[in-house]
Amino acid sequence: MRVLGVDPGLTVTGWGVVETDGSRLRAIGYGTLTSDAHTPLPLRLSAIFHRLVQVVGEHRPGVAAVEEVFMARNAASALKLGQARGAAMVAVSSCGLVVHEYSALLIKKSVVGYGRAEKQQVQAMMRLLLSMAELPPADAADALAAAVCHIHHAATMQKLEALS
Repeated sequence: MRVLGVDPGLTVTGWGVVETDGSRLRAIGYGTLTSDAHTPLPLRLSAIFHRLVQVVGEHRPGVAAVEEVFMARNAASALKLGQARGAAMVAVSSCGLVVHEYSALLIKKSVVGYGRAEKQQVQAMMRLLLSMAELPPADAADALAAAVCHIHHAATMQKLEALS
């Protein structure tokens, strides 16, 4: 299974592709997509869309895991974050991927064991779980964690379906 994880953001969107072969996990690729705050919003959303389409084309994941929006500082920030998230979801779904959504709390709990883990803890755990030589950038680590979270939950669902 190859999963694209996305940590959406208007200024920085993290992405990471994780592949599993049984119980072994490995990072196929990861990075961040950045946009300048002085660029008009429609162009920033378009850039997120087109860059994620490129990532899907390059890495060929079979499914996507996107972090859900959590509380923002204010309504305007929440709206902009929601728009960035929407651009990311439309990008991956337009490539034919099924999109699964997970809260930040569930993602962190799935990979660190604590839902309120700090970004540095997520980075360290991604380095450990994915046998990476160095720490991934924080937003890319969050995206890799979303992918790992989906892999864990998909495996659990398969086991439960086999029992019924």
